[in-house]
Amino acid sequence: MTNSGPVIDTNVQPHFRYNAEIRRYLDPASKLRAIPDVEQQWYQAPRGDYRQDLYGEHYPGSDRETLCRHLFDDFGVDYAILNPLTRGNIADYLLNSRICAATNDWLIDRWLDADTTGRLRGTIRVNPEDVAGAVAEIERLAGHPKMVQVGVPMQSREPYGKPMVEPIWAAAAAAGLPVAVHINGGNGVDRPPTFAGHAHTYPGYAAFMPLNYFVHLATLIIEGVFGRHPTLRFVFADGGYDILTPLMWRLDMFWMSMRDQTPWVDRPPSEYLPDHVRFCSSALDGPTDSALVERWIDFSGKADLLMYGSSYPHWSTSPPRSIAAGLEQSQREKVMWRNAADLYGLTSVMEGMVR
Repeated sequence: MTNSGPVIDTNVQPHFRYNAEIRRYLDPASKLRAIPDVEQQWYQAPRGDYRQDLYGEHYPGSDRETLCRHLFDDFGVDYAILNPLTRGNIADYLLNSRICAATNDWLIDRWLDADTTGRLRGTIRVNPEDVAGAVAEIERLAGHPKMVQVGVPMQSREPYGKPMVEPIWAAAAAAGLPVAVHINGGNGVDRPPTFAGHAHTYPGYAAFMPLNYFVHLATLIIEGVFGRHPTLRFVFADGGYDILTPLMWRLDMFWMSMRDQTPWVDRPPSEYLPDHVRFCSSALDGPTDSALVERWIDFSGKADLLMYGSSYPHWSTSPPRSIAAGLEQSQREKVMWRNAADLYGLTSVMEGMVR
């Protein structure tokens, strides 16, 4: 496939080749512990979680050369941001932190340091339920030249604006790393995926789970986290930005009427978005009529907030053209590469491609 310009894929999930591979990277005390399976999820997509052509001897998305061929050759991607998922929020928070550290070491060993293309970048996975451990993991790996963000699960037992987890965001901001929030499976100790409890079907889960990002976003603003950390940026990697405009309008309205409760929020909540928030999507959420897309994406300045992310190797993997249709030229450039280049420090090399 040929694209009309550069492309950065901001949402790629590489996988272990087989479940026990993670044990090679665990500390000695954890090697014999029971580790949840890679694919242990509460909800399974009807035809499987991954692209049908990727099922084989190993987990889909576990072979670096195949991944690079699909993204770089077939999709025309120039750089890919790898955000490996872990095993959900398991009850033993210390083991969870060790799994995150093992995942990071595996990502560096098998993907980033072994990459011969120079076009892969990585994510430092941390466990928000172990604040000290998460900060230490960021400090351990922030200096790696190919680690470009911190990754946490969308599922949590407290909103991410609460003060108990703020040291993690402070560490990320100090290191100049954005924080990516992505749905991360479930192994029995997560909160229900919707505000009203458990959905019965995968469509119910998939449609409503991204609403949880707004709880995190709203508290990050209202609790003053973005105000205290002006360089902190959050990436919500599971789409759902189609609901952003009405929810931000609602948040602005209540902020105006109750400013005495949040004196530290010195501007309308929606004005925090450009400096602090980005979204990934593999296909446009919102109007299906391409004639309406250009106008719709201007609401809440979405063209400055949105980045293309294929979701490879998941069943919903979509090529760049799926999100570019209907966008005018400047919108398309922002969504396909400019926003991501600014966020991940790739502006100079990407602008060199354009010239």
